[in-house]
Amino acid sequence: MKHQNSTISKFQKLYIVPTPIGNLEDMTFRAINVLKKVDKILCEDTRKTGILLKHYSIDTPKQAHHKFNEHKTSEQIANQILSGISFALVTDAGTPGISDPGFLLVRTCIEKGIEIETLPGATAFVPALVNSGLPCDKFWFEGFLPQKKGRQKRLKELSEFSTTIIFYESPHRLIKALEQFTIFFGENRKASVSRELTKIYEENKRGTLKELLEFYKQKTSVKGEIIIIVAGKQTIKAGQSEVHLV
Repeated sequence: MKHQNSTISKFQKLYIVPTPIGNLEDMTFRAINVLKKVDKILCEDTRKTGILLKHYSIDTPKQAHHKFNEHKTSEQIANQILSGISFALVTDAGTPGISDPGFLLVRTCIEKGIEIETLPGATAFVPALVNSGLPCDKFWFEGFLPQKKGRQKRLKELSEFSTTIIFYESPHRLIKALEQFTIFFGENRKASVSRELTKIYEENKRGTLKELLEFYKQKTSVKGEIIIIVAGKQTIKAGQSEVHLV
């Protein structure tokens, strides 16, 4: 087994390691060190992770761990950790568990008394939120909405939230999402759309939902991961009554 004599592999521990959301230079020294010293790296996509590992000359063995097999493999991985094999969990980009695989394995390890060490690092919604110019002292992370069943009901519920709301969306569904947002949140609600964060063609657009919808309708194609930040519903007290601004 690789790294049998390394100190880190003697710990019965799972390491959660964030990876860059685009720019490979956003990798931390600590993350590189952990990935070099563990016995195995659990990857959402071994090919994508392989590009990152090659960039940093990391030759640690890779093992697939994704949403299609995590229900079957989490128990097995936890037992291997108990036997003395050290694992690091990564996803294609960002922090594992945030709209990515990771929760099931973490829960299984906790149930078995396995220590978990989570490294700080990249996650897409934080720079998008700060860059939006909308209040970020309190916010609601919604992530991906249901694609069909329950989507409109959820949007109606979210329309009443007074805090900033964070959504993830795919490029080919961006227009549809903005159209629905104008209906449920109101076309004058402030929002921002961020994509290709940390990459060469990073784009951050701010305005009302109506303005954003008109802007993206004119674009021939949109690429990259999408983060939509929507302002919360504003309430102004007027005497004993409340005025709601959408």
